[in-house]
Amino acid sequence: MLVPVLLFILGLILLIKGGDWFVDGATGIAHRFHVPELLIGATVVSIGTTLPEVMVSATSAVSGHGEIAYGNAIGSIICNTALIAALTIAIRPSRVDRNTLKTPVIFFFAAAIFYVATAYIAGHFSRISGIVLLAVFVIYVTVTVLQVRKMPQAANTAASGSSEEAVLQAAELSPSEAGEASEEEGSMLKDIILLVVGAVLIAVGANLLVDNGTLIAQALGVPESVIALTFVALGTSLPELVTAITSLVKGHGALSLGNVIGANLFNLVLVSGLSVTLAPFDIPQNAMLAGHNASLVLDIPVMMFVMLFLTVPALVREKLSRTQGIVLLAVYAAFCTIQFVI
Repeated sequence: MLVPVLLFILGLILLIKGGDWFVDGATGIAHRFHVPELLIGATVVSIGTTLPEVMVSATSAVSGHGEIAYGNAIGSIICNTALIAALTIAIRPSRVDRNTLKTPVIFFFAAAIFYVATAYIAGHFSRISGIVLLAVFVIYVTVTVLQVRKMPQAANTAASGSSEEAVLQAAELSPSEAGEASEEEGSMLKDIILLVVGAVLIAVGANLLVDNGTLIAQALGVPESVIALTFVALGTSLPELVTAITSLVKGHGALSLGNVIGANLFNLVLVSGLSVTLAPFDIPQNAMLAGHNASLVLDIPVMMFVMLFLTVPALVREKLSRTQGIVLLAVYAAFCTIQFVI
């Protein structure tokens, strides 16, 4: 039992570090091709922080463990919202930009309606439903790219600020030091290595997480979907947790809200979409609650509730309240407790 637990933890560490390096490498390469930073953040970084969930769910689905693929996607959304965002809001409430949140929120609930309808009506995620979810992902990225390209002034301002900062920094360096700094920053090879090694670590970490998470679940007699909804979901959401803590420390609480909503959307359309497209699976029926499938009466309703409770007040009032954070944390605690009781 000790070995699977240690390998499970190792898998989490590899996923987190691999995702970090992958994002750094991808961002570095994108910068060298003069891609605007706003565009990088809206696409490369957002996708990169969701790679742990993508790899875990895809690997699980292909290996015949649809419960983990299903539970990881929904569990990550609940964890991101009711734990990560909730902690940020409870500690330091902040104002939010309605225009920034509007697009990802609309896309999330549009995808969620399709996802929920499929779960309740069909009880099975077919390859077609996976393709539809992936199509939503492509449309969202396209819309985001077009929106960013319509804001050249902001991008140019950011780029100008970066250039001025670089000039000031270079002025403080001697010619030899400036040359060394330029050579270091210009290392395309370093970015490529980070990208490749990061991708490898993510793949290896995902395999360790899935294989040993399954062994632990079997040894404890706990359904795979429960492990996925709690431990696996929390582990693969650690990149978002780090982002939220960093944003909180720097006084940018609203930033973590945007990251959470974006990550939740990608969990629904990219993580679930890819998993189902690779290997269709049925809705897990490992536990019953009040005579009904727990997935349908607990997991999906909680997912929808926490997202509505987080986003609707933010869009209406353009600010977050400490009460929201406290309520969401209570919901997450109750959700995890019920998972291990039923």
